[in-house]
Amino acid sequence: MLRSVLRGKSATGLKSAQPWSLSWKMNYAAKNTSTKSNVKKAKKTKSKGDADASSDAAAAAERDVDAALFDDNARARRLAADENNPELDAGPNGRPLFTSTPSLSQLTRKDTCSYYKFKMEELNEVLPEGLPMGMVKEFEESMRSALLIRQSFLDLRDNYRRIVDPPLWLPSSKGVKIKKQMVLDGHVSCGKSIVLAMLVHWARDEGWLVFYVPRGWEWTHGGFFYKNPQTDLWDTPVQAENVLKDFLKFNESHLKKLPCQILDPIPLGEGAGVGWMKDGIDSMTMPEGSSLYDLVDTGIKHTHAAVGVVVRLRKELSLVKDIPVLIAIDQYNNWFTFSEYEEAVTVRSTRPIHARELAMLWSLSTNGI
Repeated sequence: MLRSVLRGKSATGLKSAQPWSLSWKMNYAAKNTSTKSNVKKAKKTKSKGDADASSDAAAAAERDVDAALFDDNARARRLAADENNPELDAGPNGRPLFTSTPSLSQLTRKDTCSYYKFKMEELNEVLPEGLPMGMVKEFEESMRSALLIRQSFLDLRDNYRRIVDPPLWLPSSKGVKIKKQMVLDGHVSCGKSIVLAMLVHWARDEGWLVFYVPRGWEWTHGGFFYKNPQTDLWDTPVQAENVLKDFLKFNESHLKKLPCQILDPIPLGEGAGVGWMKDGIDSMTMPEGSSLYDLVDTGIKHTHAAVGVVVRLRKELSLVKDIPVLIAIDQYNNWFTFSEYEEAVTVRSTRPIHARELAMLWSLSTNGI
């Protein structure tokens, strides 16, 4: 994690409090014992008071230094000043701490273990679905929009790059297997979400169509849920609408160029809080010549069709050949356990609904995810 430190002595110019000690005169025997005793007592009291005052001053100074160290504004000013000092851009083995490579696509193994600076405006534009919490926390703690370049990210990027551009294979790459489906595994807070977000960033920079889910947990929690008798699965129309809106944020221009290739009717379900459609309508078809943008827009505007459109969209994406398609799911482990929802079994009992019983998750898992 990128952090800053305050260089130099933390309390320059402050003298430490001298330890209080007895004067040698305190042990000298004299005739006027009572007088000297009073003098000794006075000296002792004065010395103790001076020591306490000095100790309090030192403690106050230390508190001021600590406050300065952890004051966000002061720390931000120091970091801004550090940006103008090239001598501080020093990383392991004498290499620069920050890479000068201008894009994620051009990063090489030489950039490993250095930091890549992002522009927040561009980052929010490329990842409009939202930044993963690990990335947000990293930025907040370091007060810099910079991330460590890990070898795992470069390997992941190059794996998918070779899928769409086989000539990129190098002689040294012999025996390396290309994987179209990969699962990022590791302990909590080891950087999986950050690597995945960087992969999405790279793919979108390269012109890919990316279906990115930064919070898979939300697919199994909250909103309405209904049993659809046509599919025998559970519909979650609120989540479906949110998924379609997020997908449209960055991919609108791509979707308008891609035609719908599946003409089968789309099953309808209960709308969010409005029940079934009138007149018993239980399916819909997309007009001839519709684009994937039209399909997504239909699911957003019609709550009864939202879940069916997400299911259809996954099938349509598997047929896209004009541009590379990447589906990136964060918090994927939430799709292998029970959801927040429960089905009534008797008047007094319920059973938990597994994530795989939800229509949207079932469609993704049965189509290669």
